[in-house]
Amino acid sequence: MFSNTINLSQILTIQNFVIYIVIINLITFLTMWLDKKKAEKGKWRISEKALFTLVLLGGGLGGILGMYTFRHKTKKMAFVIGFPLIFILEVILVCVCIL
Repeated sequence: MFSNTINLSQILTIQNFVIYIVIINLITFLTMWLDKKKAEKGKWRISEKALFTLVLLGGGLGGILGMYTFRHKTKKMAFVIGFPLIFILEVILVCVCIL
């Protein structure tokens, strides 16, 4: 009936994984910038939960770079320790999965 089916292995490729990682890190970096701008203007903010969710989804490097580039959340230990810790654990997980 469906002759044009796609195998999961065709979707879960290294190339698609790299594309995903680049995109989620860009989104996280830009979200840190946006939240910083909103903080400076006293406007509605992006929740800390949302920022951590982006990092947990693979945006750790973007979150860390955004945090220090924009000097945003650098006084909150949950971010200073949490973002790098999550990033390190995700790198270890990827290394374990590859080997």
